[in-house]
Amino acid sequence: MFALVDAVSFYASAEKVFDPALRTKPVVVLTNNDGCICAVCPIARKLNIPKFQPYFKMKDYLAKHNVVIRSSNYELYADLSENMMNVISRYCDNQYVYSIDESFLQFTGFKSLINDWHEYGHKIRRAVWRETKLPVGVGFGTTPTLAKAANHAAKKLTGYNGVAIIDTEASRIEILAKMKVTDVWGIGSRLGKKLKLMNINTAFDLANCNARDMGRLFSVLVERTISELNGIQCLSWDEIKQAKKEIFSTRSFGKRIENRDSLASALTTHCTIVARKLRRQGSLTKRIVIFAASSPHEDHYYKKSFIYDFPVATSDTCVLAHAVSIVLPNLFKSGVRFYRCGVGAIELESAEFKQTDMFNISEDKPQLMACFDQINRRFGQDTLKLASEKSTVPWQMKRHFLSPHFTSRWQDIPKIRC
Repeated sequence: MFALVDAVSFYASAEKVFDPALRTKPVVVLTNNDGCICAVCPIARKLNIPKFQPYFKMKDYLAKHNVVIRSSNYELYADLSENMMNVISRYCDNQYVYSIDESFLQFTGFKSLINDWHEYGHKIRRAVWRETKLPVGVGFGTTPTLAKAANHAAKKLTGYNGVAIIDTEASRIEILAKMKVTDVWGIGSRLGKKLKLMNINTAFDLANCNARDMGRLFSVLVERTISELNGIQCLSWDEIKQAKKEIFSTRSFGKRIENRDSLASALTTHCTIVARKLRRQGSLTKRIVIFAASSPHEDHYYKKSFIYDFPVATSDTCVLAHAVSIVLPNLFKSGVRFYRCGVGAIELESAEFKQTDMFNISEDKPQLMACFDQINRRFGQDTLKLASEKSTVPWQMKRHFLSPHFTSRWQDIPKIRC
């Protein structure tokens, strides 16, 4: 048996943990630079507030309904996520943290100790709420995809009250028939449009398709998804944990930048983030894309990107930063008010099975990078940084509605008056 435990509107729920006065109020959380709405709490959802709408378009409507606005407090969310995952880990013998607010569980040795999956799901929910004050939904299924579907039912469909189980044919049909095909794990909006043209509108419609024929028509992923929806496990635990095939770091600026040094500093910071993520998942990159752009809402829109190929695959921060210095003269344009930039590693390979080159020597310094990562893990991110990353960064994102860092900054620790 598998389970998926997922927080309810995680960012918005996290804002309510240390501010109980917000628990009965509608709350929305904004994306980088307070641009769009990225999280809507269940109370705010009743006001039909759409996600991913620009904040400036919704500003008057939110004010009219006394909706509490918060900027994304990533430091707080990461800390609460770790606490939540630690609680969840006690209730299974194999856990995979899928995202900041989602965790897959697998039960092997535990399975014989559980008599009632429904009660066990509520036990997990109560423990998470008691120790973190975060509401979660729990879905159980005989495959990871069915567990994901059950979790969707637990949170979004009526009559499940936070826990749903797919362990019989009746429960499978009942839940899949109520799910849109685009709600199925692995079926995106673009693929969903193609499926709807074939009169495949629900998850149950998709499950009734011939897996092999759909695999030939679309991809092996669709074939596996259909099999999993029918209770045939195709995804192994390692495949759920598979490394990312691309790694990007992009961000819009809180303040437009017009000088070359600031753009170089921003791009170098993105290189640092990409390189750190590469090393964390044991990958190297042979190719990166470096881009910068002005705002599409301004006159004379400017966007330019360059592909940089490395002779030998790398995950060294210094090597990636050097690539930026080579590309920058052609990327920067005087007079442009840059709004966004980023770096992406787009051709990855495993560091364990690195392909060496007879004619090109790797410039990586793995011992230096290991020391670099260890210091930053121990003393805090950006304790060590490259010289080309400025210590004062005017291009950092704006967060006008930022809540205190209750768990990661001494002066923001909650004070209790007795």
